[in-house]
Amino acid sequence: MSGKHLVLRHRHEHLPSYREEAGPYRGFQREMNRLFEDFFGEYPLAERGVEGEWAPAAFTPQVDVSETDTEVKVSAELPGMDEKDISIELQDDVLTLRGEKKSEQEEKGKNWFRREQSYGSFHRAIGLPAGVDASKAKATFKKGMLTFTAPKRAEEQAKRKTVPIQAE
Repeated sequence: MSGKHLVLRHRHEHLPSYREEAGPYRGFQREMNRLFEDFFGEYPLAERGVEGEWAPAAFTPQVDVSETDTEVKVSAELPGMDEKDISIELQDDVLTLRGEKKSEQEEKGKNWFRREQSYGSFHRAIGLPAGVDASKAKATFKKGMLTFTAPKRAEEQAKRKTVPIQAE
C-alpha cells in the first residue's frame, strides 16, 4: 500500500456523506432521543413497541416481595390510585395485581381552555413460594401503598429446617 493511498483515504473520512435511506435529519433525531433517555433515565416517556415503533410508556409499579418463616408480604407503590382501581388475585401461588390509572385535569379562563388526560393500566404476576394459605390472605391500601400478606400453611412451616454450620 502506498503512502499516497493512505493520505487520500484519510481525507475522504472527513467528507460529509449522505445515506439516502436514513434521511437528512436521522442523526439529529438519534441525538435528541439520546438526550431525552439520559435526562429521564428509568422513567421513559415512551417505549419501543412490538414492531420497533415508539409507544407511550406503560405504568409499572415498583414491587417489594419479602418472606419470613410464617408469611409472605408483597408491597406495591401505586401513587395517585384508589383501591377501587386495583384488583388482586391469588391462584396457584401466583399473585396477580391489575389496575388502571386515570387522570383528568381541566382549566378554563376568559379566553382560554386547557384539558389534560392521562390513562394507563398495569398487570403484574408475581410468583410466591409454595404453601401460601390463600384463604387467610389480606390486602390493605393506604396513601398509595398496597400491602398484601399471606401466611404460610402450618405443614409448610414444619418442612423448613435450619441447618447449623460448623467451623473446621
